[in-house]
Amino acid sequence: MSQIGFRRTRLEWFSSLPACLLLLAVVLFSTSSDIHNQMLRAGEQMWGSYYKLRSDPVQPSCNPNRDIEAAVQQELAESGASDDPMAALLGAHEKDPADVRLAIERSVADCQASFASYENLKDKLTPSVKAYRAVELFVADLIAFGLESQRYILVILVMLCAVTATLSRHHIAMRAMETRLDYTVSHTLQTIANAMLLGSSVIFRQSSMGDETTMSAEALLLHNLWIIGFACLTLASLYRLFRVPDDLRDGGSLNKAFLAVPLYTVMCLISGTYFVLIGHASGIGIYLGKMMELADMFLNVGLYVWVGMMLKQTRLATLVFDVFRPWRMPPEMLAVVAVLVAAVPTAYTGASGIFVIAAGAVIYGELRAAGARRHLALAATAMSGSLGVVLRPCLLVVVIAYLNREVTTDELFGWGIWVFVLTAIMFMTVALTVNRQSKFNLAPSAEAFPAMMQALRPLIPYALVIAGVVLLYRFALDVRMDEFSAPRLLPVIMLAILLFEHVTLKKTAGRASEAPSHQGMESSLRSATNDTTSEIGALLLLLGLSVSIGGVIERSQIMEVFPQAFDSAWSAMLLMVVILVILGMIMDAFGAVILVTATVSTIAYSSGIHPIHFWMVTLVAFELGYLSPPVALNHLLTRQVVGEAEVLAAQQEGGTFYQRHERIIMPLIAMGISLVLVAFVPLLFYA
Repeated sequence: MSQIGFRRTRLEWFSSLPACLLLLAVVLFSTSSDIHNQMLRAGEQMWGSYYKLRSDPVQPSCNPNRDIEAAVQQELAESGASDDPMAALLGAHEKDPADVRLAIERSVADCQASFASYENLKDKLTPSVKAYRAVELFVADLIAFGLESQRYILVILVMLCAVTATLSRHHIAMRAMETRLDYTVSHTLQTIANAMLLGSSVIFRQSSMGDETTMSAEALLLHNLWIIGFACLTLASLYRLFRVPDDLRDGGSLNKAFLAVPLYTVMCLISGTYFVLIGHASGIGIYLGKMMELADMFLNVGLYVWVGMMLKQTRLATLVFDVFRPWRMPPEMLAVVAVLVAAVPTAYTGASGIFVIAAGAVIYGELRAAGARRHLALAATAMSGSLGVVLRPCLLVVVIAYLNREVTTDELFGWGIWVFVLTAIMFMTVALTVNRQSKFNLAPSAEAFPAMMQALRPLIPYALVIAGVVLLYRFALDVRMDEFSAPRLLPVIMLAILLFEHVTLKKTAGRASEAPSHQGMESSLRSATNDTTSEIGALLLLLGLSVSIGGVIERSQIMEVFPQAFDSAWSAMLLMVVILVILGMIMDAFGAVILVTATVSTIAYSSGIHPIHFWMVTLVAFELGYLSPPVALNHLLTRQVVGEAEVLAAQQEGGTFYQRHERIIMPLIAMGISLVLVAFVPLLFYA
């Protein structure tokens, strides 16, 4: 075995396999809740009052054969019902014998009913009930364990994948490391930042233990996991610093070297320095700890990335593009179709950046195979996730509704459809009119339509597999496919598709003319998880430090410089647009939503901007920010998944200024016009 192969195998055992098990555990724990609900319902239908049988019945302590007459006399005697005049003088209260008798008769009747219920339950507690109960209680304990373990799973997953991303040089930066100077500067600053994260976590742990309240064992374990994780991350970056790869060339520029520093490192150095200067060294640790409050959301992000990496291992995307190939569309039109089709899976992955990581390489490869020029393919890939974030069941919209009582998911998704139509029309207009370099010579419908219908046939089995999983959850577990269930259904759907391809393509693996080669279920899942670990490490660490940057903005009270309310909704909206686009440039979607909820949203509401309108503007402004230099996060993610060589090749192409920068300018024009229309046109009707 070669040294590279040995390193890859070792990385799979110590990184990919644990990450795969953690992600499967998240799916299992979330699904076990649905299974448990159905088990309770089934137990109730089979035995009736099953909830009473979940524990052994306890024999009542009362006496069902109590002598009522004797009890009445004793009660009257104890209450002072006597003819003695001295008792009356001492204030003794006489009870009505009829009332006493009635109360005791009811007490005896209740006791007898309790005994009857006890005997009935004891008779129902058959061996089959006990066996069923043992399984049901095990599932209940599994759910409780899963809910308690979410935070620990998240910490372990983040740290494990972050170390993997460090060792594989996969963190998100403005440019790749090309020279030894780039490498040295990047890993030196990474080591400093990681040491800063470690120190902040240690200080946070010590300050928490110094509080008057006793720290729980769970909180102490969480602190220790953060410390161990950052210690490993620091050692990993230090190891990388002294193990310089041989494929880097000498020389380099210091300015370019700083651009090779990962974004999470820059965010860490900025926020860490700020917190140290204000005497709050534990600040980063505190804000990273806030990730635990939304542990399920960040775990869902990891699941979505895993789903995307599994999608890349299937033939599904290629088969979808095959449906449109018979029309012989020009590259610009095919790019529009790709972005529109990508809106649906984007809605199921939660944010545009997640989708670019998950499926960007597939979209870029298919567009290039169809003849699209590099700049156009890069622009479409970067924007492929920007249109679907307003559609149901996008996780980002669910988080907005969760954090803001002024809006609901139904309201946001309802208006999101119109925003999607607008942004789609804008992108279509820009792509098909500005700098169009191809002629519209579509194939005749008589020729293209039959071929398209023929290309739809291979997709039918995939649709049946997807429908089968959805219907299984619907009827077996009473779970509908929506914004809440999608994170746990999609991994199961993709695993089912991988299994389907493994079974069907394996049969014809030896006949290359009939079916493409297939690497198998185990190999596909392993490859998908290998890609997932690095991507999750790069993305979740960036999300965590983005929350820390939000803490810097919040604590520095920058927003207090602005008026807390504007007399004009138009002036307020203009300011909101600028602020939201800037936040989109420097923060991830989830961290930015948390910050906007705590600061900007109140100013907008007080200035007369409708909450639904404000959040629609926020979503579009964020997407414009992710496509805007100098950071342009979606373009960075695009470069990460398609490869540095493709981006460099595009930059070396000639042409007009627009042609040389089409991958940046085209999305800016489309989303910029959309943002202006979404922000200001509705004000004409209610401001």
